[in-house]
Amino acid sequence: MKQFVSFIMKEARHILRDGRTMLILFGMPVVLMLIFGFAISTDVRNVRTIVVTSHMDHRTSQSVQRLAASEYFTLVSTVATPVEAERMIRHQQADMAVVFEADYASGRGGVQFIVDGCDPNMAQQWTAYAQQVIAGGLPSMISTRLLYNPQMRSAYNFVPAIMGMLLMLICAMMTSISIVREKERGTMEVLLVSPVRPFMVIVAKAVPYLVLAFVILASILLMSRFVLDVPLEGSLLWIVIVSGIYILLALSLGLLISNIAQSQLVALLMSAMVLLMPIVMLSGMLFPVESMPTPLQWLSAIVPPRYYIQAMRKLMIMGVGIREVAREVAILSAMTVLLLSVALAKFKNRLE
Repeated sequence: MKQFVSFIMKEARHILRDGRTMLILFGMPVVLMLIFGFAISTDVRNVRTIVVTSHMDHRTSQSVQRLAASEYFTLVSTVATPVEAERMIRHQQADMAVVFEADYASGRGGVQFIVDGCDPNMAQQWTAYAQQVIAGGLPSMISTRLLYNPQMRSAYNFVPAIMGMLLMLICAMMTSISIVREKERGTMEVLLVSPVRPFMVIVAKAVPYLVLAFVILASILLMSRFVLDVPLEGSLLWIVIVSGIYILLALSLGLLISNIAQSQLVALLMSAMVLLMPIVMLSGMLFPVESMPTPLQWLSAIVPPRYYIQAMRKLMIMGVGIREVAREVAILSAMTVLLLSVALAKFKNRLE
């Protein structure tokens, strides 16, 4: 046991002495959290809006005042005809126009939206926000109540996704590079002929990254709660347990990559192709899985972060219990057992 602990301390000292590794491990989570939490945002803010109305009656004036008072919209002009509003949108002087029909005050007329549709997702959000603002205070119109994220803040969506991406990249990529580095330097054979069993050598190299992963998990949760103001509605215990299963899965994948790669460069390239692109494109981090073509939905079914991100969104934002994420936990557990079995089998074959 003393020798096993010595191997763990050796690997921990090696990580702490490497400034670049420490920068990646602790700098990347903070930077990504700040970027996705503040800079990269799908929140609706300051939409340049034109009001189109032939006359300003009391009811129309109330609706316009609600738009002007909202933080989502900035009124840039009032015109008399939709043609003028469309011309201003085409000239990039506005993003959308709200057209109040002539008999809007009597309740027989409605509201039309003319929107710049270059970004269809944002156009839909602008329209939905404008409908909600105009409908406020008017009992005759349909209102909408949003559950879990009434402010429609994008950080609620990004924080669980960042957790899935960071834990996978750090555990899998850094573990694989660490083992491959030993093979490149020719020191892996020295470690394997030591009194400690080869399997324990690999475990000892993975333990520091396991500890670091939980430290990073704690830092992400603290930043999300106190910096980004994202609630932790669910049980913190279950969040940690599900994250622990996911971390073991990522370490198993890193061990598998280290068995295949012969150099650190190859390990990095494999990590980028096998981990980074699928996480960003197919996990539901940026794009809903349900909106993807059917073949890509099938492909996303084998991407582990998809299930972890779904589980974290339910646990953190919705505040559900473990029963509601049992499917995701079962899939992650099965993937962990499969990857660990394959990785250990290949590692044993290499030793023989």
